[in-house]
Amino acid sequence: MKRLRFLSLTVIFVVVILLGCTNNDRSGIDMVPDSETAIKIAEAVWLPLYGEGIYDEKPFIAELVGKVWIVKGTLPEGKVGGVVEIEISKEDGKIIRVTHGK
Repeated sequence: MKRLRFLSLTVIFVVVILLGCTNNDRSGIDMVPDSETAIKIAEAVWLPLYGEGIYDEKPFIAELVGKVWIVKGTLPEGKVGGVVEIEISKEDGKIIRVTHGK
């Protein structure tokens, strides 16, 4: 089950990257149109970097600030530390920044 989830998230990530590499005119079409898509991309990036532990930080929250999706984990109650965070361009799906607080 975990491998299937990892594989599907990886496929989504690769598709977004490949679509971002094409020179097709997509005027007015956002590659990351909604928070659900932003969260899926975030998971695909975080999982290989930080492992399955990212799922302890659910729910993931996506907020659109200008033309950038900011997706963050949620710190479990009673825990100390930071959470995963990523910035994704709404227009082309490019990853701007990835971090994990401590």
